Amino acid sequence: MFPLYDVIVVGAGHAGCEAAAAAANMGSKVLLATMNMQTIAQMSCNPAMGGVAKGQIVREIDALGGYSGIVTDHTMVQFRMLNKSKGPAMWSPRAQSDRMLFAGKWREMLEAHENIDFWQEMITGLIVKDGICQGVHTGMGIEIKAKSVVLTNGTFLNGLIHIGEKQFGGGRAGERASTGITEQLETLGFEAGRMKTGTPARLDGRSLDYSKMEIQYGDEDPSKFSYTDTPTPSKQLPCHVTYTSPEVHEELKTGFDRSPMFNGRIRGLGPRYCPSIEDKIDRFADRDRHQLFVEPEGWNTCEIYVNGFSSSLPEDVQYLALKKIVGFENMKMFRPGYAIEYDFFQPTQLQISLETKLVKNLFFAGQINGTTGYEEAACQGMMAGMNAHLKVNKKEPFVLKRSDAYIGVLIDDLVNKGTKEPYRMFTSRAEYRILLRQDNADIRLSPIAQKLGMQHMEDRISRVDHKNHSIKEIKKYLDKYSVSPDTINGYLQEQGSAPLKQKQKLNSILSRPHMSLMALMDILPEAKKGLSKYDTETLQIAEVELKYSGYIQKEQEMVDKMNRLETVKLKNDMDYHQILSLSAESREKLTQIRPATIGQASRISGVSPSDISVLLVHVGR
Repeated sequence: MFPLYDVIVVGAGHAGCEAAAAAANMGSKVLLATMNMQTIAQMSCNPAMGGVAKGQIVREIDALGGYSGIVTDHTMVQFRMLNKSKGPAMWSPRAQSDRMLFAGKWREMLEAHENIDFWQEMITGLIVKDGICQGVHTGMGIEIKAKSVVLTNGTFLNGLIHIGEKQFGGGRAGERASTGITEQLETLGFEAGRMKTGTPARLDGRSLDYSKMEIQYGDEDPSKFSYTDTPTPSKQLPCHVTYTSPEVHEELKTGFDRSPMFNGRIRGLGPRYCPSIEDKIDRFADRDRHQLFVEPEGWNTCEIYVNGFSSSLPEDVQYLALKKIVGFENMKMFRPGYAIEYDFFQPTQLQISLETKLVKNLFFAGQINGTTGYEEAACQGMMAGMNAHLKVNKKEPFVLKRSDAYIGVLIDDLVNKGTKEPYRMFTSRAEYRILLRQDNADIRLSPIAQKLGMQHMEDRISRVDHKNHSIKEIKKYLDKYSVSPDTINGYLQEQGSAPLKQKQKLNSILSRPHMSLMALMDILPEAKKGLSKYDTETLQIAEVELKYSGYIQKEQEMVDKMNRLETVKLKNDMDYHQILSLSAESREKLTQIRPATIGQASRISGVSPSDISVLLVHVGR
């Protein structure tokens, strides 16, 4: 009934979809198994992609040949570049998506791929023989054989939904939980834990008074995520902002005694950086209001997502509290918010390739590894899919270093440090964030993907080559073009910048604070004429590389120094307990994680610089 697949992907959320696409685009025959074909790539929580650090991840996924950026560009209803008032390392693209169009576009792209088959059924177990994963068991008792398996189960593993004092099994509202896999993995020696996430109520937008709220438009000149020829939005939907109040907080407090968060029924830890509204009130008792973003779910629906009001309080308490929010006085609810508990597995049980240490040819990606967020899940799925393909073809795993991508930072953090709460990516987690900007992901990563054998990269590489050539031309022009004092001094004085006493090169003027290339082009007709043939993003990259050249050089020197440690290999069977000069904690952590290099060992929590020195001596360095 089934052929022998190269890769079976279990779960069709963001991680599963990217895993299937990546393996298939490298040439593997893939089966994507899901409990419901109608919910492929469903946006279970907020209808948005990107954001601070997350936007960088989406662009990195796209640069490596993934689909998340392409799907988002085709289905967005609003685009904003966040943090434009800060340095370019912080600029982060974010898009509101049409939830139904997003899922539909993902399914369309997956179904168009000749290397991807589908199977709708619960996967209840794995076929494991002699420590090697060889396929899956289904709920109907069918065995499907494969050379490798990628688990991307999301919140479905023994999922338990909480609304006030009510609780019932489910992986998502209206969908049953997945059972069997956790129990089998535990018998194989895996350590499982419980985590919690939540979602807010969905409201009827027709019942809200937007005139009482602040309006939040998209960018006037919107950009996009993908480096391919995807559309930029010709029209956008606005979002709105409103706030809770002391009256809202008092209403919510009436349900605290029935809250599963406070009475101990929820054992799993929730995301610290995206707390429920009851958690915010409890933790930030000195604040009399919290910001809420009123986000449309799509072009042709009145359903509204209330970002910032995640809750597991009883539905009647949620209802009464929501009606006390400005603009929500006549609110009608589609469904209440809820919390969900689910199983995850400590990611320290994984190799850096996302293959498990206990079972060969078995990979984990997404929330099963303790992460939260579509973007974090999607990039893990892509990396697991690529590495599953490489493994079955007896090739070396693909590993991104912390200096290569935010994706590399995320996986390195998970595998070396583990997580006690749902892991979310931030720009502050990256040491080299001036190198890992959202505007240069294609330059950094697309050539790597082509070398790995990712299909259909020719157009991307051509664009990268053109972009690199254009950046060099822009820099050369800025270094050549001189500006006279009488041409620009008026503008400089307006900006509070010292006037010129003699001619200066444009790149020297551009290095001043508060100077921008686009603004200088507006006041210097000759410069505008010379640079108008280049697109805005390429001009911005050239400007950033000129203005921040000192910082970029310093970070690159740090990268080169750290990469020297990455070349020093550690044997997988090294007996750390015999190296008595190591601290006791270091011996324990190194034995548990089994780092592949000295560089990886240096990032393990509990391994000190003196321990690294001992290891260097031990391996003859």
